[in-house]
Amino acid sequence: MTRRLAATTAAAALAFALPAATPVHASAAPAVVPAVAPAVAPAAPAPAAALRADVPCPRVKANPLPSRPPKPRPPAADPVLRQVGGAGLDTDGLVVPEGAPAPPKLTAASWLVADLDTGAVLGGCGPHVRGTPASVQKLLLAATVMPRLDPDRKVTVTREDLAFEPGSSAVGLLEGGRYTVQTLWLGLLLQSGNDAANVLARLGGGDGGLPATIDAMNAEARRLGAFQTHAVTPSGLDGPGQFTSAYDLALIARACFAVDGFQDYALTRNTQIPAQPQKKKGGFQIQNENKLVFNYPGALGGKTGFTQLARHTYVGAAERDGRRLVATVLGAEARPLRGWEQGAALLDWGFSLPADARVGELVPPGTNDEPATGATASEPPAGSTPLRAPAAASSATSFTLHPAAMAAVAAALAAAPLSLLLLNRRRRYGRRPRFRRAVR
Repeated sequence: MTRRLAATTAAAALAFALPAATPVHASAAPAVVPAVAPAVAPAAPAPAAALRADVPCPRVKANPLPSRPPKPRPPAADPVLRQVGGAGLDTDGLVVPEGAPAPPKLTAASWLVADLDTGAVLGGCGPHVRGTPASVQKLLLAATVMPRLDPDRKVTVTREDLAFEPGSSAVGLLEGGRYTVQTLWLGLLLQSGNDAANVLARLGGGDGGLPATIDAMNAEARRLGAFQTHAVTPSGLDGPGQFTSAYDLALIARACFAVDGFQDYALTRNTQIPAQPQKKKGGFQIQNENKLVFNYPGALGGKTGFTQLARHTYVGAAERDGRRLVATVLGAEARPLRGWEQGAALLDWGFSLPADARVGELVPPGTNDEPATGATASEPPAGSTPLRAPAAASSATSFTLHPAAMAAVAAALAAAPLSLLLLNRRRRYGRRPRFRRAVR
């Protein structure tokens, strides 16, 4: 059974007072701990069959095998944060509901399927394993900045906005050209324009410009509970220390679809980039690169991504029979299935599962960054999954604690997991690297 760092600490605090509990067997439901006020939304109990920590993910070999640079080395995994959303998600392998049909064989290094409305995680492969995001990073930019900007605002493109890796995806914005924010969002989400990403990030940062938006993106990731995510560029162009996870991408996508206007942008099939008379340049049309929009019934949109380091990444959502699902993919190859096709296969698998299927939860935003206060066993923090009290001990081993001792135990229980979590977070987030441009 997956080890729980916080539960182990709490158990140690109670060891002097509580009688020995009945051993939990591998086939039993996950162990439960007393209700405390957690700094991260508590791990929801998962079915026993979901706790298959070492089950390999179904994969198919890429054909032909690509040549690629070495993968960036991610930071050490945090045993507490890997359980955000449920203890069953703390695995590098496959996690699916008991009795579920086999998920599709993919080239993806990790993936996840979740319900956008209920927050249920339906299954995943290495849900919290860090990977390089590529242009699906633009979803975090959208979740952070889109609510701040007036879509009718007109802006002028600067030379600095066009300072990005030559040959990477771009809309074709012109230095000195004037465009509406709405046009920039369409260029970002349809054409994956790195030029549009730079302009939007500069605008969203106000006086702090693009670096301030990078800071805001990282703050938004933490607010959402996306603790495996760290942004270095607004576009997803590779940068040192830039990572995300399949689970985090589902949280970010859920936030995007909650923003007014995002789905309309993401579902747009084509649009016209306006002419720039002052530059003596005519307008031109761009098309949506997300083929799910054209080929999958009920598609809601999403985002594609590719860099040499990240390989193919993908986020796609669709609606069927009143259910809205999202599939996230990291580290895939384009053959035998392209990124969006792997996302479509995962959506088909997710829709085949019953509505109550789940192996974990997408934690609600805003409840995962700071510790909750005033929580009791009968009144858990808003938006969290209630934790049950331990099973009653045998009457032969009953006992009574002095009120002062009970208070000391309660304080130890509340402080120990929080202290561990804050120590981990301080180590990981206390010093944010300064923004570096992908191309000087």
